[in-house]
Amino acid sequence: MTTVGVRLLHRAARRGQISAKHTQAGEEISPAFNWSGGVPDGTRGSWLIVHDAQTGNAMLMNDEQTFRMLLLIGLAVVFPIAIYHRIKAHTSEPLDRRQEGWFILATLRPLGLAFMVALFLYVVSPARMAWSAVALPAWMRWAGVCLLLAADALLFWTLRALGTNLTDTVVTRQEHTLVVRGPYRWVRHPFYCSVGLLMVSTSLIAANWFLMLAGPLVLSMLVVRTPTEEAKLIERFGDDDRRYMARTNRFLPTLRQ
Repeated sequence: MTTVGVRLLHRAARRGQISAKHTQAGEEISPAFNWSGGVPDGTRGSWLIVHDAQTGNAMLMNDEQTFRMLLLIGLAVVFPIAIYHRIKAHTSEPLDRRQEGWFILATLRPLGLAFMVALFLYVVSPARMAWSAVALPAWMRWAGVCLLLAADALLFWTLRALGTNLTDTVVTRQEHTLVVRGPYRWVRHPFYCSVGLLMVSTSLIAANWFLMLAGPLVLSMLVVRTPTEEAKLIERFGDDDRRYMARTNRFLPTLRQ
C-alpha cells in the first residue's frame, strides 16, 4: 500500500492511537513512501517507521511483527509434527465419512479450511486480513501466546497417546484400539480440546474477528459430531467403552477415576 497506508497512519496518529519515530531527525511522512503494509483502524501500540534512503521504501515495525513471529513459530512447531503423526497413522483401509452425516460433511471441513486460509493469510500477508482486525490489549494477545504453548503441549501428548488410532472421522479402523492412556485418562476428547485451544490462542494472537468467529463455528461442529463418534466407539468396544465413559467427561477433567 502507498497513499492508503499513509492516510491510515496519519489518521491513527491524529487519534493518538500510535506514536511514530523516525530513523532520521526531522524526516516527514510522505505519500511517496512505498509502504510494505497498512495500519488498520483501531491499531494501537508504538510504531517505528524505518525508511530506506536508497530505495525510498518505508516499513512500519511494531508489536504486530512480534506477535506474527511468535504465531509463526508456534505453527511451525505444531504442524510438521501433526502431519508426521497423520502420515504415520495412514493406511489403505477405506473410511466411510458419510457416517458423520451430511450436515457435518457440508460444514465442518469447509469452515476448518476457511479458518486455516485466513490464519495463513494473516501470517504471510497481514494487510489482506486487515479488514477483520480488532483492537485487543497487549495482555490479551500475550495470553494467546501462553494458550498456544499449552495447546501445542496438549496436542503433542494427545498424538503420542493416539499413535496409529489417529483418523479425521468418526469411523474406527479394523486395527483400532480403545485409548485410555495419556490425556485420555482424564477426558475422552483431548484432541478436540487441543484444537479448541489452538483456535482460541491463534485468534487472540492475530487479533482478528474473522478467526474469532470461524473458530467457534468449527468447534461447535466438532461438538455436534461427538455423540456420533462415541456411538461408533460403543459399537466397537461395547462395555469397555461404557465403563471408560462412566469415569470420564467429554472435554473437561473429572475427579471420577
